[in-house]
Amino acid sequence: QVQLVESGGDSVQAGGSLRLTCTASGNKLRMTAMGWYRQAPGKQRELVAAIISGGNTNYADSAKGRFTISRDNAKKTVTLQMESLLAEDTGVYYCHARNLNTMRDYWGQGTQVTVSS
Repeated sequence: QVQLVESGGDSVQAGGSLRLTCTASGNKLRMTAMGWYRQAPGKQRELVAAIISGGNTNYADSAKGRFTISRDNAKKTVTLQMESLLAEDTGVYYCHARNLNTMRDYWGQGTQVTVSS
């Protein structure tokens, strides 16, 4: 079983920065695609950024130019560096992993990010 734990969520002013960290256990990140999803109250959970083992990344339009996703397979961590935060970035951020061999999905418990304008 894959276990994902997020950390780094906080309350910040618009224009500020945060770094979210997802730590995985029970798996090898090289065999997974990792991502960060965001869910705001009353809205659907949406993909913010994703990264595969080879380093290829994908970002939501709202995140491009402001967010950077990276991974450290040795440490089994995935980070999301968020800059120039906007109020619309507010939500619960969930770490996601997909095992590329089994195609199974795993989710963390989420970490709250609140951006005040």
